[in-house]
Amino acid sequence: MPVAIVTGASRGIGAACARTLASRGWDLGLTYGQDRDGAEETAEAVRALGGRAAIAAAEVRDAESVAAAIAELDDALGPAEAVVVNAGTTRDGLSVRMTAADWRLPIDVNLTGTANTVRAVAGGLSDRGGGSIVALTSIVGVHGNAGQVNYAASKAGIIGLVRTLAREFGSDGVRVNAVAPGYVRTRLTDVLPDDQRAALLERTSLGRLGEPDDIGGPVAFLCSERSSFMTGTVLMVDGGLTL
Repeated sequence: MPVAIVTGASRGIGAACARTLASRGWDLGLTYGQDRDGAEETAEAVRALGGRAAIAAAEVRDAESVAAAIAELDDALGPAEAVVVNAGTTRDGLSVRMTAADWRLPIDVNLTGTANTVRAVAGGLSDRGGGSIVALTSIVGVHGNAGQVNYAASKAGIIGLVRTLAREFGSDGVRVNAVAPGYVRTRLTDVLPDDQRAALLERTSLGRLGEPDDIGGPVAFLCSERSSFMTGTVLMVDGGLTL
């Protein structure tokens, strides 16, 4: 079976992407930052769906750590044909009150982490004649959101990264795309005040928050040959929030 790598696979969208890919015949290499137990749970879910799974620790802000994790997964499962770059974080606050450290954290994890992951996998994909890279961005990176200037900048940067890399790697057969989720039910959205949740639902055409599994399908599509003529694309998966 083909091999895919998913970063930040311990829970939420990353875990859902891994499960969806496994259900469609992929073996999964999974990276985690701190939550090893969560990564093990995702690996067990992959195995229950009939796929092989291996996990590796990766500090995505550290290029050497990412490269070592990719090499470890390559040794365990064989080379990957698709890579889903999902690892990310937030540190919300109004821009006028934001500390330098709070500004840097999402930039370093989300944007630099994506760049580090792509650098670790792109050479191998090119040498093997192609493959797919799918990066998770956000509707916040497209439209902005008050109180998330650092997160918005990091996710907008991912879109620029994806579109540039699509131009650079196209001749090698490597496709680079992004998925921009709307508000998805995760630990982060579970703590939203009731009034904010109600306002979001009112603005969303489908009238609900997304589920992590709603993101897994579009990601799996972009990993597959069914999207073989797509690169540099940003798929909006937001239930109609941004219409």
